[in-house]
Amino acid sequence: MSDTQIELGLVYLVGAGPGDPGLITLAGAQALRDADVVLHDRLVAAELLKLAENADLVDVGKAPGGAAVPQQQINQMMIDHSRRGRRVVRLKGGDPFVFGRGGEEASALAAAGIPVQLVPGVTSAHAAAGALGIAVTDRRAASAVTVVTGSEGDGDAPPIDWDAVARVGGTIVVMMGWRNFDEIARRLMSAGLPADTPAAAIEQAWTPSQRSVFAPLNQLRA
Repeated sequence: MSDTQIELGLVYLVGAGPGDPGLITLAGAQALRDADVVLHDRLVAAELLKLAENADLVDVGKAPGGAAVPQQQINQMMIDHSRRGRRVVRLKGGDPFVFGRGGEEASALAAAGIPVQLVPGVTSAHAAAGALGIAVTDRRAASAVTVVTGSEGDGDAPPIDWDAVARVGGTIVVMMGWRNFDEIARRLMSAGLPADTPAAAIEQAWTPSQRSVFAPLNQLRA
């Protein structure tokens, strides 16, 4: 009877970038080529998955309002594959640590004794604005950037203090806010932003399905 112990496989938390497959990092692309299994989100470009020629591909994403693989189940899948000695890539849009639950997944892996490595991605927090030719900082106009979620979930984080957000000044980036324009605009104006504040919204940035809206804050609609 062998007492050989299987070496734990390394889990990579990889950011795929904002949409265009060419925007993944070199390290992210290499992790995909080396992977034995890839657990990927719904919006990851199909071209990126082709890099993982020798890997099993598992879709763990969901459409808005649709069924999802529970987060705890995703965590357990990564743990199980690692314990089988497999190299695992958890592929997420944007950057895993910017509204991507990467922190939750890294904590779960660490608690299970699983080796994990972050491969940062280009976050849509600034890349989406760049797709519209908007600089989120500009020494002539904006010396600060505030990034908030437009879809507050069921976590334990305190609610967004919109008054504080409005007071900071500079550029306000609201991620995952396409469906909540009216409410977000109302809260920002209630917090003191002028109704004619220039605003823009973009959906599916850096993809062929990209669409955008430019309007004063009080007229912004999906």
